[in-house]
Amino acid sequence: MDKKKLSLAQIIELLDGKVVCNNSDLNRTVTYGFASDLLSDVLTLTNTDILFLTGLCNIQTIRTAEMADINQIVFVRGKIVSPEMCRIARENNIVLIQSPMSLFRASGILYAAGLNPVY
Repeated sequence: MDKKKLSLAQIIELLDGKVVCNNSDLNRTVTYGFASDLLSDVLTLTNTDILFLTGLCNIQTIRTAEMADINQIVFVRGKIVSPEMCRIARENNIVLIQSPMSLFRASGILYAAGLNPVY
């Protein structure tokens, strides 16, 4: 069965989001979504092509995404990305998006739109 993919542009629209870093490729698509505020959970993922949703907004989040080969992060609850976070994301071609929605709401919207869960 084919898995549905959503483009970053679609995700931004659905989540009332705003790209804060690396907006050059919003046609990039993702197949899976993963939501967590526990970075140790992210390191257990074996899938690629993941959109990571989190409310944990710090340098470690970017570094963890880098180690897990995740190239797009949505920061929920209106969290603000620091210039240092954006610098590291640019170095690793990670798109950073901010959304005012809660983690629960954002996850539900993306799931309803067809984004596949990791498990």
